[in-house]
Amino acid sequence: MDRASANEQSMRLHLALVACRECCANSHLINELMRAVYLAYFLQRAGYGRHPAAHFKIAECAVEMTLAHAHETGEWRLTPDVVGDFEQLIALYDAQLARAPLHAVHHAEEQLREFLAGTERSPIVVKE
Repeated sequence: MDRASANEQSMRLHLALVACRECCANSHLINELMRAVYLAYFLQRAGYGRHPAAHFKIAECAVEMTLAHAHETGEWRLTPDVVGDFEQLIALYDAQLARAPLHAVHHAEEQLREFLAGTERSPIVVKE
């Protein structure tokens, strides 16, 4: 991925996180964060990263709770206790975009499309 595209994608995610922290978000911004979490997870499984799988699961659960809360109250906001988890995962994704070859990023995007088209509840596997 070229540097300009990676920078643009990174900036969008950081702005989405700010909006989700400040209660200025919407379903699109929440979904963008979750998309980045899943792509970071797939890239890590391809060898680009070393975060515990539990961090990805925490982010996934936080998004589910945010969506449920938003449908009840209309408030689109991540709880303060998970913002740090998203910051770490977005930093990981930034590093992955800077390091991973384009074919690895495309493969992660393909995996995301397959997951979204399937019936599994989550692609994240946490080993116990």
